[in-house]
Amino acid sequence: MTRQLFGCHVSIAGGIDKSIARAESLQLGAMQIFSKNASRWHSPPLDLPAVERFKLARSQTTIGYIAVHDSYLINLASPEQESWQRSVDAFCDEMERCAILDIQDLVMHPGAHLGSGETAGLEQIMSAIDQVRDRVGDQVRILLETTAGQGTNLGWRFEHLAKIIDRCHRGNLAVCFDSCHVFAAGYDLRRPEDVKAVIVEFDKQIGLDRLALFHLNDSKKSCGSRVDRHQLIGQGEIGDSGFRTLLREPSLASIPKIIETPSGPDHRDDLLTLNLLRSMCGEEAETCEP
Repeated sequence: MTRQLFGCHVSIAGGIDKSIARAESLQLGAMQIFSKNASRWHSPPLDLPAVERFKLARSQTTIGYIAVHDSYLINLASPEQESWQRSVDAFCDEMERCAILDIQDLVMHPGAHLGSGETAGLEQIMSAIDQVRDRVGDQVRILLETTAGQGTNLGWRFEHLAKIIDRCHRGNLAVCFDSCHVFAAGYDLRRPEDVKAVIVEFDKQIGLDRLALFHLNDSKKSCGSRVDRHQLIGQGEIGDSGFRTLLREPSLASIPKIIETPSGPDHRDDLLTLNLLRSMCGEEAETCEP
């Protein structure tokens, strides 16, 4: 079986180039970063010497996959024109940062319709993506992340993502499958037969060829709760069996898998979780001991 690419979210504190060394110290095969402070609208431009150090460090590692996650402030589904345009501008900046860093994938939450309704919200997202493509092109792939459907968030049904992908045919769109979000949205992942049924449904609605990344997180809340609360793998409502089935599905083996669970002091819990995931798919632990 193909050796799977496991990783976690890594800090860029002290400079974006520092993230590579942190990932190496954890012996990651994949990593996710922010390209700037995710809780602010505006950030200074990327430091070009740090970008060159980032690229050099990346070329000298065995890290097989890197993604950027966009700012949580961005809402491309907003019905308010000023807020929507501000989000589009911020998303264009995120795309440009990825291009400068030579990072292929940008993960984003589709957005919240804030009461305007699903149809109107999806139209806003699709219009936003069209404007983004007009302004910055399609060098960077947009990964639409599945959501739990909390509040008025869109993307909690596979059909939502399928509609966006079908409508924005100009391209370079794929999906980030978050196990906690999918489970909380009502897709059961607890038993092997449930997992297989969800994979079939995803393939039917979107297509496995559009599945580019997993966020592997257990859920503190029940299936269908539509509440987004991550838990350590095997310690939440999904449990070991569901993750073991996902990890042993041959059609999913080549897709990078990032954890977003509590990391613990010095990434101790990340290391334990990554070792657990490797054991679940029949691999020997590759990460260093916690």
